[in-house]
Amino acid sequence: MKQPYKRNTKARDEKQSVELKVGQKIPLTIKRLGINGEGVGYFKRKVVFVPGALPGEEIVGEVTKAGARFTEAKISKIRKKSKERIEPPCPIYDQCGGCQLQHMEYQATLVSKQDIIRQAFERHTKLNMEKQVIQPTIGMEDPWYYRNKSQLQVAKKGGRVIAGLYAMNSHKVIDLSACMVQHKATNKVTRVMKQILSDLNVSIYDERKHTGLIRTIVTRVGFETGHVQVVLVTNEKEIPRQNVLIEEIKKRLPEVNSLMQNINGNKTSLIFGEETVHLDGEEVIEEKLGDISFELSARAFFQLNPIQTVKLYNEAKRAAKLTGTEKVVDAYCGVGTIGLWLADGAEEVRGMDVIEASIIDARVNADKHGYDHFTYEVGTAEEWLPKWVKEGWKPDVVIVDPPRTGCDETLLRTITGVKPKRVVYVSCNPSTLAKDVEYLRTKGYKVDNIQPVDMFPWTAQVESVTVLSKS
Repeated sequence: MKQPYKRNTKARDEKQSVELKVGQKIPLTIKRLGINGEGVGYFKRKVVFVPGALPGEEIVGEVTKAGARFTEAKISKIRKKSKERIEPPCPIYDQCGGCQLQHMEYQATLVSKQDIIRQAFERHTKLNMEKQVIQPTIGMEDPWYYRNKSQLQVAKKGGRVIAGLYAMNSHKVIDLSACMVQHKATNKVTRVMKQILSDLNVSIYDERKHTGLIRTIVTRVGFETGHVQVVLVTNEKEIPRQNVLIEEIKKRLPEVNSLMQNINGNKTSLIFGEETVHLDGEEVIEEKLGDISFELSARAFFQLNPIQTVKLYNEAKRAAKLTGTEKVVDAYCGVGTIGLWLADGAEEVRGMDVIEASIIDARVNADKHGYDHFTYEVGTAEEWLPKWVKEGWKPDVVIVDPPRTGCDETLLRTITGVKPKRVVYVSCNPSTLAKDVEYLRTKGYKVDNIQPVDMFPWTAQVESVTVLSKS
């Protein structure tokens, strides 16, 4: 009798358990981009992440980190270069780490971002991805100088004041003077602010010693209005010679409409502390998206790329399929941007956010536009939704735009308990999106459409609008 075939599991396991050592050089063919923009290849079935490598390239990688589950490597030699590889235009691209894909043709990055979402859904859901359509990524016509806000750490280097981002995997500040993805107004303000702080010999924060005053320069500009807000994040509340500093800023930066101070005396990587002080000018600046204007306070969340935000919100509006009779919940509402974008199609909009300043701004924004069918509350959706349902108010559409960590599990349970007809999920993290979508699928929702939008060109980040309906 013929013996049944037995898989050679020992040989397979040996291949899977191949041990790599730091410094070892290995041949790799890059298959795709990973979620952080690195090239992904395989060496004897072990996954290897290679920053700077592009799909289709054949390289020699030098192992920089050898782990049990995955390995990291750097490019030692490119044997076969991708036709999509270009020369990065930014002179400090390799040092900064703020962008990950400037060495790749822009249209190719859009295709890879679509694929990053596909990978996340394949990994975290049971959807049949051969049948599930992910739309082509909506990109920018001009993908430069698009960010309306900069948050730059301040430090001293060689006796001069610098402001920038931390280099990759370090706490070394890389000075940014003319960032190619920041609005040119924020670049100018930062350059002048560094000079002012230096000229007035203002104390600069030392992260290692936890001493000094100025920690961060936060600059936000209104693309449509030209309004500029500067927030100085300080380690202490008292600013020596405060009036002199304010007058110098007014003299050298007359375009600054709002000057604020935020106090953060904690040893933390978080930018903002809890207390914000008005120093000069207005307490808020104004920005417009389409025909809608918004008042923005220092800590209020607002999308960083207003040009693409219009496209993103148009996709959310299309996904909501409003006819004028629907009750809409705008969870994680911030200053009310998405809700206001949907205002003319909804019977009523209710939103919530845990940051009180954002809710105050949202109420002001709704009142300013004469919308009396809006309600905004401080708190979480999981707190307010059950209250409203108990009072007899049930939403037809729930829109969520959560942080990168995704929706709170309690919120997901609340949504599935309330059973809205549609859930519109605006996401900035494909992995948490896919996990949350899978949960909603198990509770009777089906995925109708997934639309990626490139909010941050030249980075690995991709936002998307996913619409789910009650099956």
